[in-house]
Amino acid sequence: MSAAELDRAVGLLVRQVGHWQQPRWAARPDGGDGSRADLVHRLVQEIADLGADAEGGPRRRVPRPVNDLALVDQLRVVAADLVAAAPPDDVLARAAAEVAATRDLL
Repeated sequence: MSAAELDRAVGLLVRQVGHWQQPRWAARPDGGDGSRADLVHRLVQEIADLGADAEGGPRRRVPRPVNDLALVDQLRVVAADLVAAAPPDDVLARAAAEVAATRDLL
């Protein structure tokens, strides 16, 4: 799994949700627990945790943005931070799988 493949997975998710307005973010996906925004924020936190682990630093809580439309930018930032940490391929694969799974749920 390369950084380019993670970037592709994030790009697909961003294209899927980047144009959503607040009501769509607030909706619950079929069979989901929480809103769509909750799912994406969980993904942001998971990728941030992988980045912290790859850097050997402490995990920190990623604050939920006031406006859910900013979740897309948060996702881009934590994904870029993960890639910059140069983790092993299996970590990149796990991150890409989490992105794909979240995308499927949305």
